[in-house]
Amino acid sequence: MAISAGSGGDETPMSDINTTPLVDVMLVLLIIFLIAVPVVVQNVAVKLPKIPFEPTTTKPENVSLTVRASANGTCEVYWLLSKVNATDLLTRAVDKLKKDIEKAGGVQNIRPDDLPEVHIRADINTPYRCIGGTIFTMQRAGFPKVGFISQPDPSDFVAQRL
Repeated sequence: MAISAGSGGDETPMSDINTTPLVDVMLVLLIIFLIAVPVVVQNVAVKLPKIPFEPTTTKPENVSLTVRASANGTCEVYWLLSKVNATDLLTRAVDKLKKDIEKAGGVQNIRPDDLPEVHIRADINTPYRCIGGTIFTMQRAGFPKVGFISQPDPSDFVAQRL
């Protein structure tokens, strides 16, 4: 315990607490956290679209696929209404793309915007491996645009109308 020597010469114990070391430690911790937190929380700044619902323009040359998981867990892919396996899907996709390019007069006459798109409808409970495999197959066939068809929330549609 510290003893303070007053002017009167009596030695009485000091009752004050020295808070300077405590404040020093707190300031050092504050500076460490101010430097460390931005390093730990890393993200890439992106501007996300604010469109809740955008209608899809369907052209006759677009490919419509439906993907779902069967009861036993296998992936089922439907080209329009006919069920196809992975090999048939790739073959059909390549043939479709070749026909569209020939109809346009060859590769030199076609722009990327003129190529057909792939529209995938998938059940909400479909595993990603089924959807990802379908996307990979269609991109491997040469389709540059693959999109998803979803059902908008009815409240979004009503809010857009108002």
